[in-house]
Amino acid sequence: MFQQANLLGQESSPYLRQHADNPVHWRPWGKQALQEAQETGKPILLSVGYAACHWCHVMAHECFEDQEVADLMNAHYVNIKVDREERPDIDQIYMAALGAMGEQGGWPLTMFLTPEAKPFWGGTYFPKHSRYGRPGFIDVLQSISKVWGEDRPRVEQNVDALTNHISARLDAKASPVQLDKHLFDQFAANIYNMIDLHKGGLSGAPKFPNAPFMDTLWLSWLRTGNSQHRDAFIKSLRTMLQGGIYDHLGGGLSRYSVDDTWLVPHFEKMLYDNAQFIRHAIFAYAETGDDLFRIRIEETIDWLRREMLVNNGRFASSLDADSEGEEGRFYVWSASEIPESSDFITFRSIYDVTEAGNWETKNILNRLTSPETFAANTEAELLSARQLLFQQREKRIRPGRDDKSLTDWNGFMIRALAEASRVFGRREWLDLGVASYRSISESMVDSRLPHSVLDQSRLFPGLSSDYASMINAALSLYEATHDKSFLQDARHWLRMLEQWHGTGDGNLALSASDSANVIIRVRGDQDEAIPSATGQIIEAITRLATATGDHVLQQQVEQLAENALGRVLEQRYGQAGILNSASLLLEPLKLVLVTSDRNDPLVIAANSNPDPRRIDLWIKFEEGSSAIELIPGGGVLTIKKPAAYLCRGLVCLAPVETAAALTALLKPLPSEH
Repeated sequence: MFQQANLLGQESSPYLRQHADNPVHWRPWGKQALQEAQETGKPILLSVGYAACHWCHVMAHECFEDQEVADLMNAHYVNIKVDREERPDIDQIYMAALGAMGEQGGWPLTMFLTPEAKPFWGGTYFPKHSRYGRPGFIDVLQSISKVWGEDRPRVEQNVDALTNHISARLDAKASPVQLDKHLFDQFAANIYNMIDLHKGGLSGAPKFPNAPFMDTLWLSWLRTGNSQHRDAFIKSLRTMLQGGIYDHLGGGLSRYSVDDTWLVPHFEKMLYDNAQFIRHAIFAYAETGDDLFRIRIEETIDWLRREMLVNNGRFASSLDADSEGEEGRFYVWSASEIPESSDFITFRSIYDVTEAGNWETKNILNRLTSPETFAANTEAELLSARQLLFQQREKRIRPGRDDKSLTDWNGFMIRALAEASRVFGRREWLDLGVASYRSISESMVDSRLPHSVLDQSRLFPGLSSDYASMINAALSLYEATHDKSFLQDARHWLRMLEQWHGTGDGNLALSASDSANVIIRVRGDQDEAIPSATGQIIEAITRLATATGDHVLQQQVEQLAENALGRVLEQRYGQAGILNSASLLLEPLKLVLVTSDRNDPLVIAANSNPDPRRIDLWIKFEEGSSAIELIPGGGVLTIKKPAAYLCRGLVCLAPVETAAALTALLKPLPSEH
């Protein structure tokens, strides 16, 4: 007999635990819940969300905490709750189903499934009773139950066609497409044409940082010298970092702006957004020297260290948008809360503080009307005011934090910290990244990574994105430390990736081969706020092949990329990550630095000119005994004095011996547009 109870109390996800006291008889996704559906013949009500999701909280309060709604759900459905961050493979399947039904996706995702977990109807947020032009959840529950009871054969007949459609989309078959520079250039041109050149970001609202598209523009600039693409990247980043989407008191970027000016954020803070923006700010700082980017990196890493460390040195997933039941309450200010003393006159003007407020009678601090940097004494005055307000804000009730540590998201942040430590010479940032990396490595079981860790709980098996992200993290740590054990780790994770995620046809799946209870084993081609799993894999293997000089591995990743490009051209949506990573294979870059120590001006010049296409290797120069093989099979060079060797693909340029010459060699040359 199945338990008539809510079974979420012992789950590893804080999001699921948030629903453990609901009167709904929730089950976690798994064999037992699916078996219950099949034995009782009840349809499944699947609810997918995440801890920082505002509308997930709203629907929970209006519906799942309500006894009347719960009674209907318990009587007619097997109710399953999924944390989309723990199970993106499940989320992708049923989000694709919602799209196939002609509905706009989003969270909470509310899907009705057959007992075999095949979808037949769905939506997103539903209020208890009809409003906002949306049907009431009580009406939906009653209607679906009636249709299931009276016309089940017709429902099941339509289900197979829908499942086949989803499978064709998520597990697409297509002929390989060869790497072609024009394909990448055209895609970058398409993205540029979507950019709001005045405000930055994609035109219209809402405005997301959209890191994969930002990557497209930056890679295009590096590859082609198209300065328009560089300028669009820098404009977008600069504007969002002065907007309300950025937390000017505590550091960190919110997930998106609901308006088209970057003013009003959806106040949740996600680890992955901040990892990606740190990397983008590194690139922008190296190109412009603008201290805005350095300061935002410093502030955000301070936030990371202050508020996001959990689980033995790892990073938490997110901070909630809500506190005290209200979105943004922790972050916004009434004019009366900000002193009117002379110390705050300049602050009020520059940070857009007015009596009427700039959002629902409150003030969201921003510098959109005063984005320029002022004289040092003015900026010092503003800093002092920010510190006083920060201390005042610290007394407020804080937003909730999702304490689970996701391996792939941590990998993103480890890589960002390693790269930032090189550019700015901040050893403590590197140590922060290494601590997370070590903690994740120590959480392995049978040489395999978990996807999620919360206290003593570990969620296995990991996803392909976990292995790809940690390979990329290991390679960036190797570049920062020159410790070859990181290369050994990267090779190990590649073996695990191939063993558990290979599909037998030269491709890799998001879910492991022993991941139970998924109706489709998806490829992982689709970008979300981060590049797709496939995109991350192509980048990781490309970088590893370049770092190790492994020609066989290079050929394997070229085939993987060509297979993925074939699928991209079939689907043509949401796959910037694949295009960006595949473009790295056009001309892999390797910089070999042969110097007496790591403080040599050549090393400093390399660190000061980051390039996401490039792998940097360091070899200690020893008088009379230094010899290197730049390209496997290309012959051994005897090194007579310290120098830097840049290799593009299979061609190595003449060595350079001064920092100035190396800097000139590494800088893109603008083309005429």
